[in-house]
Amino acid sequence: MENQSFDYVIVGAGAAGCVLAHRLCEDGRYSVCLLEAGPSDLHPFIHIPAGFIYVGHNPSYTWDFSTEPSEGSAGRRVTTRMGRTLGGSSSINGFNYTRGQPEDFDQWAALGNPGWRYQDILPYFKRSERFLGKGDSSVRGRDGLLPISDCDWRHPLCDAFIESAGLYGLPTHVDYNRGDQTGAGYYQRWIHKGRRFSAATAFLNPAKATGRLTIKTKAHVNKILFEGKRAVGVSYQHERGGAVHTVNAKREVILSAGAANTPKILKLSGVGPVDELQKMGIRVVHASEHVGENFQDHYMIRTILRVKGVTTINHTARGIRLIGEVAKWLMGKPSVITISPSVAFAFTKSRPELDLNDLQFHFSPGSYASGVAGQLDNFPGMTLGFYQLRPTSTGQVSLRSRDPFDLPLVQPNYLQSSEDQQVAIDGLRLSRHLMHSAPLMPFIERDEFPPPSAESDSELLDCARQRGTTGWHFVGTCSMGKVVDADLRFKGIDGLRIVDASVMPTMPSGNTGAPTMMVAEKAADLILGKAPLAA
Repeated sequence: MENQSFDYVIVGAGAAGCVLAHRLCEDGRYSVCLLEAGPSDLHPFIHIPAGFIYVGHNPSYTWDFSTEPSEGSAGRRVTTRMGRTLGGSSSINGFNYTRGQPEDFDQWAALGNPGWRYQDILPYFKRSERFLGKGDSSVRGRDGLLPISDCDWRHPLCDAFIESAGLYGLPTHVDYNRGDQTGAGYYQRWIHKGRRFSAATAFLNPAKATGRLTIKTKAHVNKILFEGKRAVGVSYQHERGGAVHTVNAKREVILSAGAANTPKILKLSGVGPVDELQKMGIRVVHASEHVGENFQDHYMIRTILRVKGVTTINHTARGIRLIGEVAKWLMGKPSVITISPSVAFAFTKSRPELDLNDLQFHFSPGSYASGVAGQLDNFPGMTLGFYQLRPTSTGQVSLRSRDPFDLPLVQPNYLQSSEDQQVAIDGLRLSRHLMHSAPLMPFIERDEFPPPSAESDSELLDCARQRGTTGWHFVGTCSMGKVVDADLRFKGIDGLRIVDASVMPTMPSGNTGAPTMMVAEKAADLILGKAPLAA
């Protein structure tokens, strides 16, 4: 049985784990061990942006969670895949860079978490990024390790959608990460010179050069090891039934396994709700009733239309046309190889009387089978998906069994609240308005989903329930104020912190990759005892 000691042991090499490993190694005083359950990120499709079509559905590189059935999903299980490789989901997902609204983080602070106001965390967003586009340098980072570029690929359907948003009253071609999201345009993404820059590429590679980082892949963590109420290490296996290895943490164990796996590891370790642990026959090390609660995810609802008179990615990404796109990519030209499933965006309100935007729209000049990104329909289509930015429905993550190789039970309770149901209805009505506006009308052949016959609130809500799917944005299950304190230390346990999206008490307004990296940037200073960056 292998047994090694390090100053810090980080569980999970996703966006948070990679950033954190880099900052702790960069400090120059400490040794760091980073444990990742998946393989290395050597697969070439990880580094080719359009490779998400392949690796994003490859169980060798993904956690294939399946949600529990609920009324909000019409009794369906919704499959959602998270990254299981170096870089985590930043290596296999859609790579759009979205910070959220300032009010999101002001709310975190208002909930009793000092130091998390927007003005406090903005410097940590800036520290990570190297923004390559035009923007205000007072709010955008220019010197970070993560290159963020504007989409340089253009399509007439995207242009028409952005024009439609303009006619609706939204400003166009805005920097939606400047602090005010309102508007429409092409997404920013972590792509540079035609290649995906995952968190592993941006942060782990320079960390390796310090000589202070040890990375263990295919290391499936079983549980945290304790001496009394202090975390002192973790145990892991390379395969079910294989030898058990341990790594000791002289200073801290840091869980960065994500909002589904972090609570699972805690519960398997005897930390969590007493009733659930006792039901599973797990000895209680520390009672923490809120572990696994407050689960939140964005519920994506898509409108799909067949189009005419224009070539969509349904055809461009196949056959001889795809060969031509690869050639463009190899020559450094804009290509379908470098686009995300969502190419253009719009942020707006579902109702004009609201104070804040509550909808994020994702437009694609193509359509995907059953709304699953990566599986193209065989007809030319266009898609406008949306989700409610700050859903009020919450769920939970619980244990399936005591077997650490079993995935946890995930129950999001999509559309449970009446407020979320109304936003879904309003969002579908607005989607229909935008997709049938004058700039897009010349391209429309017919509606695919929802059908034109769906007009009443109840019919539209049924459509949302029948075809809605995940936004791949799991957060909240070990939230600040309830499970961890504002310094991300686990309440009641020494030597244990959580640094990932599970600590977010509420959902940020957008894709969660950028806020997760920000959390890790700030956490590094908290762990190292450094003064916070100037607000």
